[in-house]
Amino acid sequence: MHTSTAKMWRKNMQIGDPISEEIIIRARESFARQGLMAHLGAEITEVRAGLVKLRLPFRQELTQQHGYFHAGGTSAIADSAGGYAGFALFPEGSSVLTVEFKLNLISPAQGDYLEAVGRVIKNGRTLTICQLDVWGVDGERRKHVATGMQTLICLHDTPDLPASR
Repeated sequence: MHTSTAKMWRKNMQIGDPISEEIIIRARESFARQGLMAHLGAEITEVRAGLVKLRLPFRQELTQQHGYFHAGGTSAIADSAGGYAGFALFPEGSSVLTVEFKLNLISPAQGDYLEAVGRVIKNGRTLTICQLDVWGVDGERRKHVATGMQTLICLHDTPDLPASR
């Protein structure tokens, strides 16, 4: 997608709108290269325009001393959900990095799994702001366990490839 086409596409899209299969594949392939997400067992469950959901199934290895999900896992999936929400709006041939994020842990994180939702609030040419929310899901019960904000940078003309060592 050329940059001018990407701008036109972004202007006409609303957050949460369906997006092309090409963009979904690009996000999923990038996510699959994240070693930490694979190590944690996180999976990407939904990719839409400026909105991404991740799932982190409960495992004992992901807990802290009281048996709740550890804040490290909670924050990691929140960060990645927001990052890919922004990435889904970025032009082809670019990549994403988190500049900063803040996460408030508002309830103990417990359940069958955690669901992180990243949603773009303001999509800019260089900086993008996202809302981050994490839910503990246990059967039909959903409890809001964390909320935060994130700033992303779009690295134009920097393909989303692994860094050389």
